[in-house]
Amino acid sequence: MKYAFVIGSNAFIVPGNAISYGDQGYGKQFLRINSIYHDLPQSEEQTYLDIDLDIKDTDGTQVIILGNKPATGAPYSIERERNSIRVLRFDKSLIIQVHQLDDESAMSLEHNITAELEVQAPVVVIRISGEFMVDSLHIRAENEKLFINDNGYATSAMVGKNDLRFTSAGVVL
Repeated sequence: MKYAFVIGSNAFIVPGNAISYGDQGYGKQFLRINSIYHDLPQSEEQTYLDIDLDIKDTDGTQVIILGNKPATGAPYSIERERNSIRVLRFDKSLIIQVHQLDDESAMSLEHNITAELEVQAPVVVIRISGEFMVDSLHIRAENEKLFINDNGYATSAMVGKNDLRFTSAGVVL
């Protein structure tokens, strides 16, 4: 199964359901999609986007979520919907949002991204936004760009045969 991760104005289509970080053979997952939301009739048991997450906010506070639930007593809150998980500081500022796009929203992205989505046919499109730390990497995902430390990425659609990995040198597929 292929997963599409939309971060900033970039789409990364990969065979795995996780994003990791690390250099030179070292890699550790910081986001894992455990299950995705399916729009089912009301009579059936409802499904939800379910994630594991291991990041830090920009102040260095550890944010660990297992199965959509906080694993630490850190000063943050989690807002859950069927297709979205938002992690907020207590002042309600966003640390990270992981949002499963519906088909209509996914196909309204930029043309170069929708063209790859049509060809690659991922099982799900996940949009990630926010500003957070992963090890020593400062990740900032805005509507228009993805920044990893000082490296900026905009308006690209990349397909990889390996899992998505963030490194000090940038994005590796």
